[in-house]
Amino acid sequence: MRFQLLGPLSITDGRDVVVLPPSKPTSLLAALLVRPGEVVPVDRLRQAVWGEDQPTTAKAALQSCVLRLRRLFAKYDIEEQSVVAVAGGYRVPADDGTLDLLHFRRLVAEAAGAGPGESELPLLRRALGLWRGPLLANVPSELLHRDEVPRLVEERLRVLERVCEIQLARGGSREVLVDLWDATRAHPQHEGLTAQLMRALYQVGRQIEALAEYRRIRTHLRDELGVDPGAELRSLELAILRGDEPRGPNAAEAASLVPAARPALLAAPLAGAGAGAAGTAATRHGRPSWSGSVPPGGDRPAPDATRPAATRPSAPRLPRVPGFTGRARETARLVGHLGGGLPGGRADTGPVMAVVSGGPGTGKTGLALHAARLVADRYPGGGVLVTVTGPDGTPRPADEAAGELLSMLPSDACLGSCLVILDDVVHPDQVRGLPGLAGCGAVVVTSRMGLAALVATHGPAVLHLGALPPQESYALLTAVLGQERVAAEAAAARALADLCGHLPLALRIVAARLLTRPKLRLADHTAWLLRDLPARLALPDDPRMSVPLALDGALDRLGAPLADAHLRLARLDGRISVPGAAAALAVPETRAEEVLELLLDTGLLDEEQPGALRMNSLFRAHALDRAARTGDLPQATADTALHTLASGAGLARSGRARTG
Repeated sequence: MRFQLLGPLSITDGRDVVVLPPSKPTSLLAALLVRPGEVVPVDRLRQAVWGEDQPTTAKAALQSCVLRLRRLFAKYDIEEQSVVAVAGGYRVPADDGTLDLLHFRRLVAEAAGAGPGESELPLLRRALGLWRGPLLANVPSELLHRDEVPRLVEERLRVLERVCEIQLARGGSREVLVDLWDATRAHPQHEGLTAQLMRALYQVGRQIEALAEYRRIRTHLRDELGVDPGAELRSLELAILRGDEPRGPNAAEAASLVPAARPALLAAPLAGAGAGAAGTAATRHGRPSWSGSVPPGGDRPAPDATRPAATRPSAPRLPRVPGFTGRARETARLVGHLGGGLPGGRADTGPVMAVVSGGPGTGKTGLALHAARLVADRYPGGGVLVTVTGPDGTPRPADEAAGELLSMLPSDACLGSCLVILDDVVHPDQVRGLPGLAGCGAVVVTSRMGLAALVATHGPAVLHLGALPPQESYALLTAVLGQERVAAEAAAARALADLCGHLPLALRIVAARLLTRPKLRLADHTAWLLRDLPARLALPDDPRMSVPLALDGALDRLGAPLADAHLRLARLDGRISVPGAAAALAVPETRAEEVLELLLDTGLLDEEQPGALRMNSLFRAHALDRAARTGDLPQATADTALHTLASGAGLARSGRARTG
């Protein structure tokens, strides 16, 4: 016979299970089994059975209870001496064959001796499988539920955390979600389990839910204990917001849990990628590289010529876009186009192709990455992101870009099922004839330019991104900051979105600031931004997350004449016609049309309807500020124009104070 303590207290012969009824003998047995083989003092047993309401003849009552327990054992053919009386108390002899708690502990000890990874996991799973529900649910003992049950539950949670950590390190994020959901709801204050759930959700592309888990435990800890989450959870939240790959508490140990046969290539996160078609002005970092070179314009070398076969990437993964919100129509269209392609592309015309264009900070790369991950099962060869233009707008040398692309592509056998994102293309020739591209399954091109010549020759799907619709901007802020906080200041949230020009990059920046300042009112933050707009739309700990830097870079790419024209057009009221542009630029209308066409192609202007163009309010605020900084516009004139712009958003502007 075997005692089962890890659930309702019961007895089993391996076939049938008898769950003991709630009674004093049951409480006595539980008090003895939670300390197997130990002498449990008489006073402790009395407290476990009767609590504070001790009978007047406590000694005799305990002896009577022991007698009833021995009769119960006899009924199920358990040795009478299983309850042994010793000086000062009683004990129950047990081993891992007669008590599931000891069996559990033996399996955990064996797992610890088996070494990390594959050998450890099956033993830990078997140990967890011994638990059968709420611990001692049929034992009516206040003392045991107060002192012993939490200790035993903690043993289980430590094993569960270890199992989840191993699986997370192996890439099994989906497999652990159910266990972690259950555990965090049963133990809402457990920071370790919450951290694992956040990581698992993030790694399967559910960034918004990961951030919601942080808000849940923060609220719980504040309400119940008056404290904030610990350093690990706070760091994890910031990593998710920044798009960094979140790591466990012991990254070095976790790395040893990954089977050695796994591919070595892990695409680095996109620096500065944000939610809601996040801004893409930031420079990418951590680009994978391999030794070896590709001859300019030459064919792809044989695999052996570039690197050992064991290190060649297989099914490389694209970085995630944290908290992607909005762009539902554009996402559906791009996913439909990529998902409808033939595996390996089309034999007559090459890979399935799409062009995503738009101004700086509109989330072109974010949309491309998000859509690519949604169709990942269509492209089992994996996905590759290559940035083909430098931060200053100069195209990277063709052989350099081609070398990076070819080093990241999988083996020739699965090349046709690979999806490639060419990021920040400035000229069609950066796409045409790029070695290795023709054999890919799909190519997504992102660009600030319309790339009409590429559209004419290759016939891709074309998506142009502008600012987000107001309702999607509001949804983005709600997704990051939480429904309660945004709903409490709904008008301020809408004013804040207006001030950001509904630009994803700007919205992500203000949301990140507010998330790190949970007590800051949205209205106060909006007023603070307005005192130095757009300079304050930047994160101090990451200069790449900066609206001024992104827009300055966009204008620097244009060349002086066109950039100057953009600054002059900003002095209009934001709605631009050909006659108005001709007057502002002091040029004939035919020349004004040419300038407007060029600015429209760069995404710095939007076409509301034929002949009626519009400059995004944030682009306009930046242009006025830049004109004042460079001396092309008197400061007073710039302030007046910016005050008018702010008034249009229902705000007031006062007292510019540079922060540097």
